Amino acid sequence: MWKEFKEFALKGNVVDMAIGVVVGSAFSKIVTSIVNDIIMPLVGVITGGLDFSAAQIVLKGDSALKYGSFIQNVIDFLIIAVTLFFVVKTINVVKKKCEKPAEPVEEKPAEPTEKEILAEIRDLLKK
Repeated sequence: MWKEFKEFALKGNVVDMAIGVVVGSAFSKIVTSIVNDIIMPLVGVITGGLDFSAAQIVLKGDSALKYGSFIQNVIDFLIIAVTLFFVVKTINVVKKKCEKPAEPVEEKPAEPTEKEILAEIRDLLKK
């Protein structure tokens, strides 16, 4: 059982996926920082000093709908999605360039069928 688990865990796909998750979470932190520290302050300046991160609707007591935080998370998601789209698109272009084009196969003239050969022999015998 240990051997089977080791084979599974060390397969290329599992290791690649683990690396992708780690890099993805680090990338997510970078995007969150860009949104919180660069984009949202600029949006605040454009909107006259409105700070979206603190935007909320207070309900009863300590309850609040924090729609500003939600807006920042939506912007995070959109930036990550667009970035990943361009990364995948670039990888696909590079893969296409790296693949060898299929060598054209020369078509050999079709060999005569048995019926055609017999007809040719018959014609020769008639002459």
